[in-house]
Amino acid sequence: VQLVESGGGSVQAGGSLRLTCTASEVTASPDCMGWFRQAPGKEREGVARIYTRGGSTYYADSVKGRFTISQNSARNTVYLQMNSLQPEDSAVYHCAADGGSCHLFTSQGPRFGGQGTQVTVS
Repeated sequence: VQLVESGGGSVQAGGSLRLTCTASEVTASPDCMGWFRQAPGKEREGVARIYTRGGSTYYADSVKGRFTISQNSARNTVYLQMNSLQPEDSAVYHCAADGGSCHLFTSQGPRFGGQGTQVTVS
């Protein structure tokens, strides 16, 4: 699975950004897609995930109510709408894909990850 992210950038506190991730080189849509982030000197943090067939979502407490994950009808692209961004949201955001067990929020981590896109909030 190849994951390509776009949409990062710099924004002032309180602003919004929308990240996009497309999965390619797959025979079927991944069961789980989502996002994790990593800031310098910090551990990987799961941000949001969506089960592509049922559409159920899950968010880290730190972003709940501010971020929204969604997918396209083909279930091969996910979006992360980030509102009310704060400086502590600054990190490299990586798209992730996994199977039905979806380890995005566990220490094991997801099976596939993208190169990442930088988000900077000042």
